[in-house]
Amino acid sequence: MISAPLPENEDRRLQVLRDLLVLDTTTEERFDRITKFASFEFDVPIVLISLIDKDRQWFKSSVGLDVCSTSRDIAFCSHAILQDNIMVVEDATKDERFFDNPLVMGEPYIRFYAGAPIILPTGESIGTLCLIDQKTRTLDNLDMSILSSLRQMVTAELLSK
Repeated sequence: MISAPLPENEDRRLQVLRDLLVLDTTTEERFDRITKFASFEFDVPIVLISLIDKDRQWFKSSVGLDVCSTSRDIAFCSHAILQDNIMVVEDATKDERFFDNPLVMGEPYIRFYAGAPIILPTGESIGTLCLIDQKTRTLDNLDMSILSSLRQMVTAELLSK
């Protein structure tokens, strides 16, 4: 397993994330609507709005997962926030970063992952809207466009008070 390096702007990124005052808040229908729609639209069992804190990824909304956070060092989303584009892992068992990850080798047995970075207007990537499946799969251009649009909806909701 290869843990993601810290972003160059990690201190600023964490400050901006904390300034949103969203970490450890209760579930909200406005976010749950997005994850439920994404689960239906992409026919995946797990969809998360994952926010990357200092040592954990915390889920503002989740479909199909009964935990509210995982360790940052095993989080696929920690890798996804390092890029501007959607990160797609079609088969995690064949990806050198993830093949021996506990989330691949054990519950929830991740095979497919697509993480759309949530990037604020000031440039900080604070988390992802991600799709997870226990079977391998691909996304076409239309899927990527839909996921990108849903990510923009998450960003808009995070910025609205």
